[in-house]
Amino acid sequence: MRYQGRSSTGVDAQSRRLTLTPKETAMPRRAPFTIKNTQIEAGAQRTVALPVSVLSDHTPVAMSVHVIHGRLDGPTVFVSAGVHGDEVIGVEIVRRLLRTPNLKSLRGTLIVIPIVNAFGFMNHSRYLPDRRDLNRSFPGNSDGSLASRLAHLFLNEIVARCDLGIDLHSAAIHRTNLPQIRISPDNARTAKLAEVFGAPVILQSPLREGSLRGAAKDIGKDVLLFEAGEGLRFDEMSVRSGVAGILRVLHHVGMVSAKGISKTKTPSQYCSSSKWLRAPVGGLLRTFKADGDVVAEGDVMAAVSDPFGQVEREILAPFSGIIVGRAVMPVVNEGDAVFHLARVKSVIRAEEMMVEMNDQLTDDPLFDEDEII
Repeated sequence: MRYQGRSSTGVDAQSRRLTLTPKETAMPRRAPFTIKNTQIEAGAQRTVALPVSVLSDHTPVAMSVHVIHGRLDGPTVFVSAGVHGDEVIGVEIVRRLLRTPNLKSLRGTLIVIPIVNAFGFMNHSRYLPDRRDLNRSFPGNSDGSLASRLAHLFLNEIVARCDLGIDLHSAAIHRTNLPQIRISPDNARTAKLAEVFGAPVILQSPLREGSLRGAAKDIGKDVLLFEAGEGLRFDEMSVRSGVAGILRVLHHVGMVSAKGISKTKTPSQYCSSSKWLRAPVGGLLRTFKADGDVVAEGDVMAAVSDPFGQVEREILAPFSGIIVGRAVMPVVNEGDAVFHLARVKSVIRAEEMMVEMNDQLTDDPLFDEDEII
């Protein structure tokens, strides 16, 4: 096999040229990929339904999994969306990803799950019918609650069989997130892959009990968490950032060619910590800053007023940072989260980075052809 750059092994392999030598062409085909008694031959793709539950009216519910099993060996990677049922932007990212021509010559195996939490998706809800948060229910239990059973199924049938995962999320309803990759502070591998992904912000975020990332780490699997956009809404720039980032990671680990995949022109803004700023009083929220804006310590970010306009309280930036999330609902109660501010070292550099990132996503050739999208 001819490699582009130095060679290495495993999922962290350097980017490789996907042209085949005559010897490789004559090599025996890969063994089929089997999931729930369904075999997918090398060079084929198939959608498989993994049974989850049966509704009270006897309607079966399944988790649909699309498997692309490449002709040649390579890593096994999953891309998941809809862990929270109201976070629909990941579903659109997956749809566009599956239409990209890069996947036609895929090495290894790509497992795509556009909607993990079908219950929440159908009901436009973050949660499952038992009111549990799936992303606080891992590792789950086959004999537990509905959320616990779904978490157990996803962890064992998908995550445990992969070398790497990319989990797509958005903000909750009435909030929006700047495209960002969240990583744990003690994992050099995911830090490198986050740089490759190329989202505007890399945010260091501790693992939470019951989360997919935490459960995956316990079984030796790495997961990149992508956050972007708003619950129950599409955002074009966030979708573009997600598709481009996933393709960069797949290229980095040697699964797809570089054709049509843009290189990052500027490094992501790394933020080691963040803080939610909350409404000091209840009332009507007027925001003066948007997600992606860079603010200096002391800047006025918003004001909360009573309906009569007699009382007004300003919200000031407690430190210099970049807004990675914010509320979009103008009605707030005292203590409601209003801005998610991530700390930056240099305001000027952060501002330059955001302009460059926005220009890159706007001009990305990957999104020029209608048939690709």
